[in-house]
Order: sequence, then structure tokens, then C-alpha cells
Amino acid sequence: MEPSETVRLLWDRMRQRDWAGVGELLADDVVVEWPVSGERILGRENYVRINAEYPEGWSIDVLRIVSSGDAVVSEVEVPHASMGVHRVASFWTVPHGVIIRGREYWTELGADPSPAWRAPYVQRL
Repeated sequence: MEPSETVRLLWDRMRQRDWAGVGELLADDVVVEWPVSGERILGRENYVRINAEYPEGWSIDVLRIVSSGDAVVSEVEVPHASMGVHRVASFWTVPHGVIIRGREYWTELGADPSPAWRAPYVQRL
């Protein structure tokens, strides 16, 4: 399986809450880092459990997946009924169809407001 297909399946299975299926895409000793919150997740079981236990009310929209060799980048939007809209840029290492490493940058829309001094130079999204 191509690395980009593995990442697409990861997000599809998360959307479906297919936690066993998510686990099938991860190496036993996968390492996933979340630099924004300062956390490192060690191992398949921990990564699956963190995602499975996230409070319900969310969906997943894959905005794009770009790959080069074993490196895959995904941009995903995760709207939540009560917690707002989150975005994540994820950088995956996927040799032989299995995710061995990830680095995910999660943020909530509006969490980093644009300062007033930049207003003359930007357009609001």
C-alpha cells in the first residue's frame, strides 16, 4: 500500500471509530509527538486509546494529503459539537504501509488571533 493510502485509511478509520483498524496501520512501537501540548505518545495502544477516549461530538474532514517517498503530510479539520473547530497538520513516516512515526500540530481555530498591526498586510480567512 502506498504511504498516502495508509494515512487516508488512518483518518477514515478514525472517522468511523474503527479503533482496531486504526491499530492495524500503526507499528507496535509507533512514536507520535504533539509539540503544541508538549506530549509524546509511545506505542500503538496509547495512540489508539487517546483517540478512542476523546469526548464524542466530533467528525473529521481530510483537507489534503501530500506524500514523497515514506513521508506523508496531512491537513485535517476536526469540528466538535461543543469544543469548536480544530485543525491538525500531521507529518507521518510510513515505510511499507505502516506508520512508525508522527508529529502532529493541533490547534483550535482562533486560538492564535491575528495582531492588529498585521491588518494592513493580510486578508482575513
